[in-house]
Amino acid sequence: MKALIVLALSTFSLAAMADEVSNNVDAHVPVEQYNYSQHLDIAKVISTSEIPNVCEVVPARMTYLDSTGQKHILEYRVMGNGCSNG
Repeated sequence: MKALIVLALSTFSLAAMADEVSNNVDAHVPVEQYNYSQHLDIAKVISTSEIPNVCEVVPARMTYLDSTGQKHILEYRVMGNGCSNG
């Protein structure tokens, strides 16, 4: 029973360390500001930030991999989800 508990705790700590490592990797990726003349090489979108429920232009971020597998973080501006058409 003790071995099972040790195994479970080890698995949990390894998962926590892996999450910490992935967060540290993102800390070293510079945030690029998008402009309309920029050519984007997006092979796979990893994540996008949630758009707030406000009626104004807000910053958003997208994390993606390019065709060479390099990770990028792109910041751009979007209209919030809080506007009504009525």
